[in-house]
This record gives sequence, structure tokens and C-alpha cells, in this order.
Amino acid sequence: MHVSFEVAQEIIEKAVEKSKQIGVKMCIAVLDSGGNLKSFTRMDDAWVGSIDIAIKKAKTACYFAMPSGEIGKLSVPGSPLYGIEHSNDGLITFPGGLPIVDEEGMLIGAIGVSGDTVENDHLVAQAGVNVAGVCDVPKHPWRT
Repeated sequence: MHVSFEVAQEIIEKAVEKSKQIGVKMCIAVLDSGGNLKSFTRMDDAWVGSIDIAIKKAKTACYFAMPSGEIGKLSVPGSPLYGIEHSNDGLITFPGGLPIVDEEGMLIGAIGVSGDTVENDHLVAQAGVNVAGVCDVPKHPWRT
């Protein structure tokens, strides 16, 4: 099952709302469970460079069914996943990407946010994912 268009739009709206609340300009991407772009927005004055970063944060969270920042912890020099960011046509391994897991524990998509500090990126992503997601890691890491 994939995140629906309607839910993807709600996720974007909540993320934009949080962005405005904390005074930041963000690029926000929502992917379906196959890692394909479902919905995207770039707020006025958000960095152009953040477009690709937001999408890749979401892709990272979706492909590995965990927050992008958690992958980052495993990819520092000397760690088991060092260099992983060079796989899959490029990943982003710092905070701001979260899997979207439904109430049945199924991964239905992912959100990626970029445009400010990684702490604020994560905060905005969490606000968006709270619309449809119930936890950070699915029971079943596979996707449809």
C-alpha cells in the first residue's frame, strides 16, 4: 500500500504549517513506498539546493525503512555503512527524512525536508509524518 495523494497533501500542509510556525523556508518531499515522488512543495525563498536534498532524505528513509539520521550514525568513517551515501544514485544521511508507517505497521512512504538546520528539518518532517505515521520503523521493512 502506498500513501494516498490526499494524505500526501495533508502531510505537506502540516509540514508547511510547522515551517511557518518556526519561521523557516523548506522544501518538502513525500514519496510512496516504492520511493517515487508523490507530492512536493518548495516554499517561497527556500533554497534551490534543498530540492534535491529533501527528495534524497525521503528516499533514504524509504529505502532503508528508518530515519535518515539513523543511517547517518551508521555511515561515519569506521562504521559498518561508511560510504553508503554513494549508493542508490545518492543518499542523504543526516536528519530530515522519516519513513511513514501506518497503523498496521506497514511502510507506506517517506517524507524528506530540507532548508534549515538538520534539527529544524527533522522537526518539520515529524510534524508532517504525524498526519499518517505512527512510528519511525515499520514491522515489515518491505514495500509494495
